[in-house]
Amino acid sequence: MSGYARFKDHPQERRTFQFRALMAFLLVLIAMGALVSRMYFLQVVENDRYSAISDKNRIQLKPEKPTRGLIFDRSGVLIADNKPSYSVTVLKEEMGKDLQQIVAQVGDIIELSDRDLERFNKRLKRRRRPYESVMLRSRLTQQEIAKLAVNYHRLPGIRVESDLIRVYPYGETLVHAMGYVGRINERELKRVDEKNYSATNYIGKLGIEKFYESELHGTVGMRKVETNARGRVMRVLENIEPVPGKDLQLTIDLPLQQITEKLLKNERASVVAIDPKTGGILALVSTPGYDPNLFVTGISNKEYNALRESADLPLFNRAIRGGYPPGSTIKPITALAAIDSGTVPVDYTVYDPGWYTIADDRYQRKYRDWKRSGHGKVDLNLALAQSCDVWFYDAGHKTGVDNISHYMDMFGLGKVTSLDLPEAIPAVLPSKSWKKRRYKQSWYPGDSLNLSIGQGYLVTTPLQLATTAMLLANRGVWRQPKLLMGFREVDSSGQLSLIQPAKQESKPVPENIQLNNPAHWEAVIAGMTAVMHGKRGTARKVGKDAPYLIAGKTGTAQVVGIKQGERYDASKLLKKHRDHALFIAFAPVDDPKIAIAVVVENGGEFGGGGSSTAAPLARKILDAYLLGVDPDEQWGGEVL
Repeated sequence: MSGYARFKDHPQERRTFQFRALMAFLLVLIAMGALVSRMYFLQVVENDRYSAISDKNRIQLKPEKPTRGLIFDRSGVLIADNKPSYSVTVLKEEMGKDLQQIVAQVGDIIELSDRDLERFNKRLKRRRRPYESVMLRSRLTQQEIAKLAVNYHRLPGIRVESDLIRVYPYGETLVHAMGYVGRINERELKRVDEKNYSATNYIGKLGIEKFYESELHGTVGMRKVETNARGRVMRVLENIEPVPGKDLQLTIDLPLQQITEKLLKNERASVVAIDPKTGGILALVSTPGYDPNLFVTGISNKEYNALRESADLPLFNRAIRGGYPPGSTIKPITALAAIDSGTVPVDYTVYDPGWYTIADDRYQRKYRDWKRSGHGKVDLNLALAQSCDVWFYDAGHKTGVDNISHYMDMFGLGKVTSLDLPEAIPAVLPSKSWKKRRYKQSWYPGDSLNLSIGQGYLVTTPLQLATTAMLLANRGVWRQPKLLMGFREVDSSGQLSLIQPAKQESKPVPENIQLNNPAHWEAVIAGMTAVMHGKRGTARKVGKDAPYLIAGKTGTAQVVGIKQGERYDASKLLKKHRDHALFIAFAPVDDPKIAIAVVVENGGEFGGGGSSTAAPLARKILDAYLLGVDPDEQWGGEVL
């Protein structure tokens, strides 16, 4: 029989257990050593680094937007203000996955259009930082605010917040002079200082609001805040107040602007008035206009399409972007070019039979005078007073395009000379080289004849025509057309002062016009004065009984061509095909205080043009500014 079998070896099991326990203890000891060493590394060796990272996560800088500067007219009347507006906003972090459901509940309480929801979703995607509220709808009424307030308990993340938005109290009266602000977009954010605009929702879009954006905007402030791990602000540690934008005072004369707009009502027209002594723009009107308040928080598609598709083009700034043949308003420059270049003497006369032909023209084309029977013997003074085309045809043909273009260039035609009208266009000043580049054609003698009476290729803006009148008033002394009078600053004693901006030095003023003979200024101005006060002046009825002397020039610019031998008959044309009526003037002649240009599109009613439509408007505007007369009282409410 074999020996007993051993089922358990207790000593061996004890040794195995002890070995395993020792190994486990060593592993734990090694792990503890690794943890302790790592803790030492983080807490001691890398203490400074991780403390800084911790503070960065815990302490953040929150931007505080500055208050936009205000805008005043020349007399200190507020024309662009900031007023509180209430908006319903959404804080995504407090909603979680219920965002769309809660937004839908808000739509059951107040009206939310598809446009509101579309814009909200875009803003939500462009949100710049956590715990930043996103606007759902603006311009809440008091009733809507109350409805939302009583439902806060079931609308987590929904709040009503106030914000200062731009308000234009005079609506469309000043829109083409001042421009407007609107919500900033991604393209605009890329071209501005991202830090300074980190809390900004609005930016200048057009006009003065755009040109002086950096001054009007101000400097962003900062709040140093302590946040929790999710980004919620727990407390404010430090506060750096934002610097408000600068207040602007413009050269615009608000009463004159309002009177001018009223006079132009129901017309497609433009008026620009300038102070010859400073270059300050007193009035800049383009009708019809539009309400800039519609664009501040966002215009609806329906309203925008109505403006864009209107046949009257209310969005178009005719004063600085409208291109028009100047017609006879350009004749004073043609006359200066002819007599000052020595081409013809000051006492030069022609005989006007009612037409003009170029001697070496084999086709013997007749260039008609506006007066079919002609003016007979005409000198410079009568040529300006009666706007005799034949005198200017002959003088223009002899003077040539080079001389005429040179003098027109000195008057600022074909370029932008204003300081702070960023949308202004240079229009067109033709020359031989210009026609060669543009049309690949030579300059013909007939082109010079058309140029001499402000037709053909020449295109000007109302602002340029007003600048021409200003230079004639100043006898060639340049004053840069501008809208800004200065930045308003109030010192500790309450005294208001105007500070001139550095930007005025960034765009040099053109050189003064130096004539070969300064006496030629008076010869031309005498002819312009005869237009208004002479026995045969084209606007003598308008200048009659004026208590001050006016130097003016009427003009009529063709819209559609007239065939050889045909007569212009406005009564047989649609209004859009009738001639434009133009007029330039300055007054008083001996001490000019205002220079003006008037353009009425298709205002050439029944052959009258500038003398019957534009000049009477200008007289009312001049009386309003120089005499303080209300046109409604003086003229019995008659507008056109």
